[in-house]
Amino acid sequence: MKSFKQYILLVTTLLLLGSCDKDFIEINTNPYAVTEIDPALLFAGAQRTHLGNWTAEHTIVQQFVNPYNQGATLGFNFNEDIDGVSNPKWDQSYPGPIKNMMQAMSLLGEDTERSNLYNMLRIWKAQVFMGLVDSYGDVPYFDAGKAVTEGIFFPAYDDDAVIYEDLRKELTEAVSALNPSADYVAEDLFFGSNSENPSGNASAQVEQWKKLGNSLLLRLGMRYSKIDESKAQAIVTQAFNAGVMTSNADNAYVKYDGTLYTQNENSNLRNFSYFNYAAEPFVNQLKSTNDPRGQYILAIYEDPAAVANDLDPDTELANQHGVPVGVISTDLADPNGPYRGARGGGLDYSQMNIYSVVSPAAPDFWVTYAQTSFLLAEAAFRGWIAGNAQTYYENGVRADLKVYELYPQTDPITDSEIETYLAQDGVAYSSTDALKLINTQYWIANIRNGTEAFANFRRSGFPELSPNLSNNNLLGGFARRLSYPDYEGSTNTENYTAASEAMGGDNLLSRVFWDIP
Repeated sequence: MKSFKQYILLVTTLLLLGSCDKDFIEINTNPYAVTEIDPALLFAGAQRTHLGNWTAEHTIVQQFVNPYNQGATLGFNFNEDIDGVSNPKWDQSYPGPIKNMMQAMSLLGEDTERSNLYNMLRIWKAQVFMGLVDSYGDVPYFDAGKAVTEGIFFPAYDDDAVIYEDLRKELTEAVSALNPSADYVAEDLFFGSNSENPSGNASAQVEQWKKLGNSLLLRLGMRYSKIDESKAQAIVTQAFNAGVMTSNADNAYVKYDGTLYTQNENSNLRNFSYFNYAAEPFVNQLKSTNDPRGQYILAIYEDPAAVANDLDPDTELANQHGVPVGVISTDLADPNGPYRGARGGGLDYSQMNIYSVVSPAAPDFWVTYAQTSFLLAEAAFRGWIAGNAQTYYENGVRADLKVYELYPQTDPITDSEIETYLAQDGVAYSSTDALKLINTQYWIANIRNGTEAFANFRRSGFPELSPNLSNNNLLGGFARRLSYPDYEGSTNTENYTAASEAMGGDNLLSRVFWDIP
């Protein structure tokens, strides 16, 4: 009887399986699922890449401080290697932009008629990976983003110097392949139909992407300045001769409306203002030179713990005071201590201006004419390119000050104010202090691009900051990289272990290849 029942069950199951096979695909396909997508939309989604964290890169280069140690708030202000603080660059690059770009390029194929879109993807992919290498060193590159297209779920890490070589090739080839007679990419957030300066035609868009690609190549070339000057000069000369950005109209940036589309890092500063302050070295730099940008970057609020309640904060530059680096909040708040003490629910120090530069509606800038001009100024000073270093330098200062009119609640900085600023001690060009002046201005210009501020600080050694000596975790120096996410050690163990060993250990003192002592 038992065997008979089992036989009946088996026959019934087979009959059911057979009947289910009829129209199986149609029945079990979600009619609302996305099965096809325009690669241009994937490209647009990938253009909003990670620019760095206030509590990571901006803290390392002493523009910003979180002086609290409450477990989740512990981080770089105390030279601590905290997983969650180092992760955002990684977490907001691989699952989103890189995956999207690799999928888009796979859908298009190398022989696509949409050649401009394909080569814009190559250029932007190089920008994303440059940021990852600069932040971590060895990273997955050749196998990255291929889980869907090739089933590679555990990508190998590649040597950072080898990646840079391929980035140079990609930028060079992609710029060369852009064709003014080919496709116009309307979805492009930087220079497409919905950008601030839409061209409406492929020729103008291609010209701007060529400048963008060459400006990225210039940035890449300058990274070699410590490790191989002849190579740096060769790459920089190549980029310069090919044509880099020439005005603020070439800036690669995206604006937000502050409501539906917001800058999340800035929203966090507003919503968790209790913990967030401007760092003393950065505040002192702005004050000592009467920097007209200062009023839009810094502010003092009645209650630092509830900045959104203060609609008219004090932005007078002379009244600003930055938090000393490496000092803990309890010491800063002590009324009998050497510091400014408490105010409201926080500390009696300057914070970031949540209505302008740190507004949720503030634009994100990835590659700018100001950045490019400062790099050209250094290259000219070194004798690598033609042109006058002072001219490039002053072009960079003017460009960065002029771009502030794109931030919310700002008035355009006038030509007269700019000329007065350029004549200030500590700003006026001097061949004796050229590298210091150029790279200090680069530091200021990257107040919203922590990735680039951190990279150029390590490369140039400017501005001249004093190490954070709250402890000896960094042996009296600075963090030289971000650490890999802890989950890589458990999910991609073999490749993570090999990369860690190759880097000399997965810690804050290991160096990327171009950052030699």
